[in-house]
Amino acid sequence: MNNLTKRILFGLIYVATIVFSSILGPIYFYGLFFVFLIFCLYEFLRIIELKSLYPYILAVAFYSIAILSNENIIAIEEKMSHKLIVSVTVFFLFFTFISALISSRKIAIQYLGRIFLSLIYLIIPFSLLLKLPFFTMDKSFDSTIIIGIFILIWSNDIFAFIIGKNFGKTKLIERVSPNKTVEGFLGGFIFTFIAGYFISIYCDSVQPIQWFSIAIIVSVFGVLGDLIESMFKRQAGVKDSSSFIPGHGGFLDRLDSIIFTVPFIYIYLFLTT
Repeated sequence: MNNLTKRILFGLIYVATIVFSSILGPIYFYGLFFVFLIFCLYEFLRIIELKSLYPYILAVAFYSIAILSNENIIAIEEKMSHKLIVSVTVFFLFFTFISALISSRKIAIQYLGRIFLSLIYLIIPFSLLLKLPFFTMDKSFDSTIIIGIFILIWSNDIFAFIIGKNFGKTKLIERVSPNKTVEGFLGGFIFTFIAGYFISIYCDSVQPIQWFSIAIIVSVFGVLGDLIESMFKRQAGVKDSSSFIPGHGGFLDRLDSIIFTVPFIYIYLFLTT
């Protein structure tokens, strides 16, 4: 099986897994993206050369907090659930400093910096991702929101690649990613906006103007997310985050765009819904 065949086959499996886990409901959705989070965290910790179990503890804690914060998932009074969420969040944030103390690290500042980098770059975005399907009028889970966002991500990636490969001449940020071009970015932007139009017709959980805005966010911050991961890999001297997905590299390579895009989509929907 050649590399192109592998890329197509495992790409289809990857897409189908995300779509069907979202359609099947919150439990499958939570489960799949928890697996994605753990794999991405493992790959990222290898890239930044951090050998510690504490980021995984933070991942479980914040992911659990995100699930608990969806009020339709737990039978706890709203006021009490908010107190619990805030308390657990503060505890784990400040326990990070204690973890540095008891780990006997020679350079605690570097250790803490890498811990908080993994928290901000991966754990928080994955936790916020769990909130996106609940931006509906009745705060119930709607799989079309998450599927629509991923369609925008994939549209941007595919058409940026196609346009860039065939018409790209002006480098975007060559020192980080020599293959990315301004023409590819513009092509991805245009076709993602078009995809947003069609999604808005079939998904009425989010207003059409919101889908157009999300398309813009995806086009801009998706590319930035890809470039940022390339920056980390270039500084670490690696081509792919891993070889877990044949023909595609690692989970972080496949999810870098959504990881960096999610916080901005969350902020936008939080302010406009």
